Amino acid sequence: MKKTNIALATAVSGLIALAGTVASTSAVAADEKEKCYGVAEAGKNDCATKTGSCAGTAKVDGQKDAFIMVPKGLCDRLAGGSAESA
Repeated sequence: MKKTNIALATAVSGLIALAGTVASTSAVAADEKEKCYGVAEAGKNDCATKTGSCAGTAKVDGQKDAFIMVPKGLCDRLAGGSAESA
């Protein structure tokens, strides 16, 4: 097989794998997720906090008013996680 054919086959395989990943992650509906406060790493929160106006503004790990979206039921199992803002 020519090098160009191998490269093309690899690229197509990668796109198919990416499409499958996107399809499987988008299959989890928004109503199957919940906000989990107090577990986001600094700069990794999903939305605004009391002290920041947009995502990614958490100043410290585990900031109590910063949340990330997680599958329902997972937050209770995470150390420091709470479904309510502190």
